[in-house]
Amino acid sequence: MATAAPAYIAHPPLEGSARVWGTVALSAATFMNVLDSSIANVSLPAISGDLGVSTTQGTWVITSFAVANAIAVPLTGFMTQRFGQVRLFMASVILFMVASLLCGLAPNMTTLILFRALQGFVAGPMIPLSQTLLLSSYPKAKAGLAMAMWSMTTLVAPVMGPLLGGWITDNISWPWIFYINIPVGIVAAAITWTLYHKRESKTHKVPIDAIGLALLVLWVGSLQLMLDKGKELDWFHSAEIVTMAVVAVVGFAFFLVWELTDKHPVVDLSLFKRRNFWSGAVATAIAYGLFFGNVVLLPLWLQQWMGYTATQAGMIMAPVGLLAIFFSPVVGLTVSKIDPRRYATFSFLVFALVLWMRSNFNTQADFVTIIIPTIIQGIAMAFFFIPLVTITLSGLTPDRIPAASGLSNFLRITAGAMGTSIATTLWDSRAALHHAQLVESVNPGNSAATSAISGLTGSGFSSEQVLGQINRLVDQQSFMLATNDIFYASAVLFLLLIPLVWLARPQKGGAGGDAAAGAH
Repeated sequence: MATAAPAYIAHPPLEGSARVWGTVALSAATFMNVLDSSIANVSLPAISGDLGVSTTQGTWVITSFAVANAIAVPLTGFMTQRFGQVRLFMASVILFMVASLLCGLAPNMTTLILFRALQGFVAGPMIPLSQTLLLSSYPKAKAGLAMAMWSMTTLVAPVMGPLLGGWITDNISWPWIFYINIPVGIVAAAITWTLYHKRESKTHKVPIDAIGLALLVLWVGSLQLMLDKGKELDWFHSAEIVTMAVVAVVGFAFFLVWELTDKHPVVDLSLFKRRNFWSGAVATAIAYGLFFGNVVLLPLWLQQWMGYTATQAGMIMAPVGLLAIFFSPVVGLTVSKIDPRRYATFSFLVFALVLWMRSNFNTQADFVTIIIPTIIQGIAMAFFFIPLVTITLSGLTPDRIPAASGLSNFLRITAGAMGTSIATTLWDSRAALHHAQLVESVNPGNSAATSAISGLTGSGFSSEQVLGQINRLVDQQSFMLATNDIFYASAVLFLLLIPLVWLARPQKGGAGGDAAAGAH
């Protein structure tokens, strides 16, 4: 039987330079964590090439981190009560550094994926706790300022990730995208311990829902493996994929039954009884999955088929944060006065516009054409997180916010991993379809094809080389068309998500504002 929770101890806010250093240390840890979810995106071709696997298998570097991270998020509440906020945060930062070192030293893809999963898992408590500790460092009146500072780091990191990742990959070597965490982590850990070790929260023994957790790991893991390996094993023609699908479905069913009947569930599913919670959380998860899938796809296409280096791909991806940094404080300050459903609708419309613009790219698209939608996407980012979190958490009592925030984050991160797998799988299958259609038109009756062939033959190419060149052009075109298909479909899906947001009922007050930045 669990002992009753001890009375909550409110520590006085930090003063002067201690508060500044506390903010720096906690922001640095958050920065390192968020950076790691985007830094590997532009380095995928280099990592895959270096470790001798296809880029589709390379995306596991991203999905393994996300899935493990998603599973760890709902455990944060339990572990905080058991070990204390400061100890758990310190453990998270130190283990994250160790996992980063192991990622950089990984000799092959299997070990890299394993260490990335470990890194994702130990990173779970870092973001919610950095927020909690930061809020305890500021007086109540300045909570908005604290959250604004915190949100800045979570917006700057996705800008820095692709730029740093690209530059490091081109100029040093990809393991350094992981080693870079170690000095940052040491500084963050040292300052945090100095300032916060006397501000530990009270701990008490709480029961852990071990069966619920095991079922969660089982069904999420099986589902993600199925999505990641499906294309490689020819989907449901493979016994392995069928088995994973069955395990995922059965595991999910058992998980639902168990969590709804357990006294101390690892995930509080009763939250889904609230219309605002499920409409907000589901809209956030699907939108994030679409967004993240496209964020992984764009640098892959640029590097594989448009001849971009990792640094150039990073420069295309980076400006997404510029307008987000500018507009986010505006959204944060006005979200209590303006219906958050309007802001979320605006965000989805801008996302749809951005993806529609991208669906019109062709192989002649220049740097400026490709970068403009990325800059506009920053506006969508600013109006995305804060309003949707406000909707999701509106009307909840403060004691339910950690569970609700944990569950919505779990859904969002899992959807991001699935979005990555689905986008890359569809990309390959659409490209194969377009390739087959384009090859049919390369025949003596096609004047463009015959003039290209005679031009290449005239340049002294042998017939094998001519066919190789033509095949490369067909490949480039088919992947371009596949990229357009996915961008266009994603734009349509963003428009279809808008009614989901309007299912929520706006509620005045509630705790949404306090946790608004908790979306990241």
